[in-house]
Parts: sequence; C-alpha cells; structure tokens
Amino acid sequence: MSVERPSNSAAYRLAIPAISVVIPVYNGEQTLRPLVERLQAVLEGRGEPFEAILVNDGSRDGSWAMIEELAKRYPWVRGIDLMRNFGQHNALLCGIREARAPVIVTLDDDLQHPPEEIPRLLDTLAQGYDVVYGRPEHPQHGFWRNLASQATKIALQSAMGAENARNVSPFRAFRTSVREAFREYRGPFAAIDVLLTWGATRFAAVPVRHDPRQVGRSNYSFRRLVRHALNLMTGFSVVPLQLASLMGFALAGFGVLILLYVLARFFLYGHTVPGFPFLASIIAIFSGAQLLSLGIMGEYLARMHFRLMGQPTYVVARRTGESHATRDQG
Repeated sequence: MSVERPSNSAAYRLAIPAISVVIPVYNGEQTLRPLVERLQAVLEGRGEPFEAILVNDGSRDGSWAMIEELAKRYPWVRGIDLMRNFGQHNALLCGIREARAPVIVTLDDDLQHPPEEIPRLLDTLAQGYDVVYGRPEHPQHGFWRNLASQATKIALQSAMGAENARNVSPFRAFRTSVREAFREYRGPFAAIDVLLTWGATRFAAVPVRHDPRQVGRSNYSFRRLVRHALNLMTGFSVVPLQLASLMGFALAGFGVLILLYVLARFFLYGHTVPGFPFLASIIAIFSGAQLLSLGIMGEYLARMHFRLMGQPTYVVARRTGESHATRDQG
C-alpha cells in the first residue's frame, strides 16, 4: 500500500511514527541526499508514519548543512549535531534515545546498507524477535578490514555469546523497549551491540545485500577496529583479567617445575643448571607476563578514572527538524 508523499502539515508532524531510522553521520555530505530519498521510497510504501534521525558526529565536511536542508524539505527528518566527534556507537546511542517509534532501525550513512533491505529486517522482527541483524551476504571489505572485524567479533563473544557475536552488524532493527535496560548508562565508551543484550534475549540475523562504497573511504581502519576490539574486551568484559590470572597461575606452575628441575640436577649431578641464556630467558618470560598483567589492570583503572570524571557519552550542540523532544545529554 502506497501513501501520498507527506507534507509539512501539523497532522504529520504530530503523528507518532511506527519506525525510527537512526543514522550516525560522519563526512556523509555526498551520500545523505540519495540515502534519504531511498528511505522515503521504501518506508512510504509501508503505509505507516516514520522518522529518520540523523546524528552528525563531528563531521569535517558540510554534513550538518545538508542535514538542515533535508530537515526543511522532509518533515520526517530530524537532525542532531554533536559538539564533537564522540564515535559511531556514542552517536547511535544519542539517536536511539531520541527515537519515538516502537521499532528502531540503524544503518550507516555510506549507502553500503541498502534501505531497500529494511522490510526484510522488519518482517523478521515481527516474528517475535527483539533484535534482528542484517548480515552481509558478500562483505565488500579487504583482507585487513575483515581480519579486524573478526577480532572485534571475538571480543564481543564474551559479552554477547558466540552465536550472536558472529552476526553483529551496524544494519539492525530492534524493539525500542529494549533501550530501557540501558537508559541510565553513562560512560565515555558505548557499544550498542553489548547494550542491546542487557534488555534483549531473542536475536536473529537475515542475509542482506551489501553494496560497495560509492563515495570516499571507510572511517574504520584496521587500527581503529583493533582499538575498538580492545575497548570492548576491557569495557564490557572481565575476560582479560581472567586470562591474566590464568597466565599468572600457569607461569607460577612453570616456575615451580623449573625449581624442581634445578634441585634435581643439583642432587643428582652435584651442580646447578649452567648458562646465562637459561636464566635470562626465564627472567624475560616472567617480566613480560608481569608487564602484560599490569597493562591489563591499567586499562581497567583508566576506565574507572574516566567514569569517575563524569565524561559524557555525548553532548548535543543543536537540533533541527520539526520535533525537538529532548532527552538527557549522555
């Protein structure tokens, strides 16, 4: 069922949307217009009110000016401009908290997630799931990007479960009620997929088309993805600390075995183990393990430090669009 293109009428502005599309924007000036046009073509066909929330995450191009232009042209577009670049997941959290519809869809601004695939996510969500991921049929990334993505998914396994972590994607649909579980979340680092597990139990994934990037290059380099994986492990999991403890026990046992070996040679042959290389290698092993453990504990202490400082998840600088319903500032 198709409906007429919405106008700037008060009735449309006051209508409660059935679907909220949240899009974090970073240097997306050239892709926003076609993205919004394709969203309109897809969502109008469902015959339900909808909205799109474009969150400008400190873009260096004219993204905010484009968002303002789109908000004036389309009454269902709302724009939020963050004070600086807080990161994709922090920007997503801001948009999710602003959403008014019972269902939220998230996707990137680079047109690699085709809006035409949104109905597939919504149809699967209607089967009773809490969260549905759009899993790319054929990912359009290079070797190093895929390797880093796998590292990120491994890091997610401890917080989400192995099955869910394998299917995570920025292209997702979920019930807005899930966000109640992380309403009070505060901190400088957010991971949406982990936060969703706090309130959701039923996950699904559907294969979707994944288009090649048409403009610019990905903002997620190999180094940034590895850093993201490390942030996930130390920010939402105690697995690194558990590994450090296990490593400590293992090396302590290794040290006891070496001591027994040295004592056995002394009592059997009347002399100890000769050679500086042996002693130096043992010292290097234990020193490296100690420094690694201290580094892991330092990461956790740093996160506690930033939490105590009260550093916000995001700060909204300004808004645009017909609706200006506000929530807290992260």
